[in-house]
Amino acid sequence: MLSQMDDYPLHQIADVMRFVGTSDRNFYDRYYFNLHSSSGELMMVMGLGQYPTLGTQDCFAVVRRGDQHHVVRASRELGDRMDTSVGPFRLEVIKGLEKLRFTLDESPDNPIAFDLTWEGAIPAHLEPRQYIRKHGRVLFDSMRFAQTGCWTGSLRVGEETFQVTPDSWKGSRDRSWGVRPVGELEPPGIHASTPIMEGMWNYAPMQFDDYSILYICHEHDNGHRQLEEAMRVWADPDRESEWLGAPVHEHNVVVPQAYLTQIDRSVIRFPDAPEGPLEINVSPLTHVWVMVGTGYGLEADWKHGMHHGPLKVESFSLDMETDSSRMLGLVDHAARFETNTGDVGHGLFEYGFFGPFKHYGID
Repeated sequence: MLSQMDDYPLHQIADVMRFVGTSDRNFYDRYYFNLHSSSGELMMVMGLGQYPTLGTQDCFAVVRRGDQHHVVRASRELGDRMDTSVGPFRLEVIKGLEKLRFTLDESPDNPIAFDLTWEGAIPAHLEPRQYIRKHGRVLFDSMRFAQTGCWTGSLRVGEETFQVTPDSWKGSRDRSWGVRPVGELEPPGIHASTPIMEGMWNYAPMQFDDYSILYICHEHDNGHRQLEEAMRVWADPDRESEWLGAPVHEHNVVVPQAYLTQIDRSVIRFPDAPEGPLEINVSPLTHVWVMVGTGYGLEADWKHGMHHGPLKVESFSLDMETDSSRMLGLVDHAARFETNTGDVGHGLFEYGFFGPFKHYGID
C-alpha cells in the first residue's frame, strides 16, 4: 500500500498515506469546479472524489447547453491516491492552491470532452468547519476551502467546440474533505427519519474585478443557521480579507416546493459591512440541476463512493423539458452580481430547499 505520497513529509498518523485517520466509511476527499462564460450560454460542473475507506474514486462532468443536460461519469477502485485519474478523466495539480488542469478525453460515445486549465483569481479561502451530529452519530465533519478563478483551453459539447479564454470564462472551485454521507445506502435504524440536509442551503462565490465575495447561508426552517459565511477576499494577496457581517437574503421564489424550488432573482445584503451597508442584486443566467446523474445522492444507481467494480464509465443526455420530472434537488446557477456601489461580477449562485421553509412559503 505504499504510494508516491509516502515519499513526502505529509503523514498525519502512524500509517501509510493510503489510509486516513478514521475508519468511518463516510470519509471523503473531493474537488468541485464550475465553469461559465459570464453569460447564459452554458454552464458546466465537474468533480472528482476519493473515498479511502470505501476503496473507490469517482469523477463526473455535467453541462447544460440550451435545454440539454449532458453527463459523463466514471468510477474505479482506489489504489495510489496520487493517481487522480478515473477512466477518461484526469486531474493534475500544477501548482497547489493556484493552478490545476482538468481533462476529459475525446470519445465518440461521450457528449462532452475538454482540456481546461484553472487559475485562481484570489487566494484560496478556508471556510468554516461544518459539523452536524444527530442521534449520537456524526453526519458531517468537513473542512473546505473555496476560490474563484478563470479557465483556459477547449470544451466540446455535442457538435460544438468552444475556445475557452480567461477574459470571460470564469468559475469557482472548492476542495473539501472529512465525513459526510457517501456510498451505498446503509440500514438506517434510528436515522430513518433523519434528513441529511434540512432547510435552505444558499452558496454564492461572486467574482468581481479586484475581489470576490464568498457567501454561505445554511438556515433551518426555525431560523437557526447551521453554517454562515460572508467574506470579501481581495485579489491582492497583501490585502487582508474582510468579514462583512451576518448576511440577509431576499429571494424571489417562483417554484415554492421542496427539492423543486426555483429562484428568478435575489438580493443579498450585508448591513454591517465595514465600509457601510452592502447590497448585491443577483440575476441568475442559466442553471444546472447538479444532483442529476452526478452522484450527489438522488439516484440509487450512482452515488459518490459507490463501488462499481475495477472501472465503469457512463454517459447520457437528457432533455430538460421532456425529462423535467428528473430535474430536482440542488440548483447551480451561473449568475450576474451587481453591488449598490456599482461593481458588476459573475459567479455561482447555488441553492436548495430540503423540506419545509416557511419564510418563502415552501412546504
